[in-house]
Order: sequence, then C-alpha cells, then structure tokens
Amino acid sequence: MKNHSLTIPNRALLSILTLTFFFTQVALGQKNIYENKQFKNISASHKSIAILPFLASVNLAQELSDEMQLELEASEGIAVQEALETYFLKMEKRKHYRVDFQNIKDTNAFLKKREVSYQSLDIYSIKELGEILGVDAIISGTITLNVQLSRGDTKAFKLLDYVTGNTKYGRIGIKISDVKTGKLLWKYEKQIDRKTGKNTTELIASMMRQASRKFPYEK
Repeated sequence: MKNHSLTIPNRALLSILTLTFFFTQVALGQKNIYENKQFKNISASHKSIAILPFLASVNLAQELSDEMQLELEASEGIAVQEALETYFLKMEKRKHYRVDFQNIKDTNAFLKKREVSYQSLDIYSIKELGEILGVDAIISGTITLNVQLSRGDTKAFKLLDYVTGNTKYGRIGIKISDVKTGKLLWKYEKQIDRKTGKNTTELIASMMRQASRKFPYEK
C-alpha cells in the first residue's frame, strides 16, 4: 500500500483551514451601502459637490505626542480627500457624472478663510458647511486606521494572518449629504484590509470600483 502524504486528520485540518480562510475573506469583504429612498427627488437640482477632508482616527503601535497625533490624523484625512478627487477626475470622462466636483484646493481655501480648521470640522452642520463652500451636496466621512496608510503598507503579515483574518487596517465610511436639508443621501462603509489596497490611492480606487454601480450621481 502506498503511503499518502496527507493523513485523514491532516486532510480534515487542511479543509477546515481552507474554509476558515474563505469565510474570513467573505466577512472582510462585506460592505454596507445605504441610499435614501428620496435621493432622486432631493438631489434633482444638485449641480456641485464638495469633498471634505475625512475625520481620521489613527492608532499606531508607537506612542506619539498629542501634536504629532493630530498632525498624523489630519494628514490621513486629507489623503483620503485627495484620493477621492483623483478618482472622480479619472472616472469623470467614463462615468459621466451629472454633477461637478469642487476643486479641493478651493474647498480647503474656503474653509481656511472662514477659520474652519481640520480639528473643528465636526462642530459645523452640513448646512453651515454648504453655505461656506457654496455647493449643493457634501462628501464627507471617517476613517479608522492602525497603519499610516497614506505612506503605503509597512505592516508585515504572515500566512497565518490571512487564515485567521488578522490583516485588518481599519474601516472607512463615505457619505453624501444634502446641503439644503442636511439629510443623509448615501453612505458606503467598508472594512479596510491588505487586499483593499496598500495605500490611500489604491484603497479609494478599489472601494469605489466596488461601489461604482451604486454611486448615485452617474448619468
């Protein structure tokens, strides 16, 4: 009788690990997309959208001073804003959006002129921000990270990490709000992991491709 390289227990273990890996990846890939039922009616007159810097929460292994922590989170939040603008500019010709995206340099300049800092963004209402920016809708969001994603992936993972699902970077949420009513029109949330992208630009391109069929401003 020939010797088998895998005994029955070993085969069973391999099957369990394979199934664990599969369901872990399914869970990691889960996303949540919400669209207001009245989106078409509310957004019918929309012509312009501003993209705000995202509110970031970064928890690195090393300790940072309060000042360095604030600077780090601001840089990560602005990196998402820049990556979204880059994505929409690249896709505008292909997707034919029915709205214009305000240049983020103008957006940030308008905010600075009215003394709205990155740290104070969350104390202003959507209506107030809309008046400052002169747009019909606002794209904003949050991102939680355990790596400095804007500088690229520097976190080393082992094969076991993929099996156990320990490849998480954090989570991101993007939302569109109507300036006139302040209502939430659209929201997209996704867990971030190594497969999502190794930097902010890759992350945004990857997740927006997945949400492209659901992005509501396409013609």
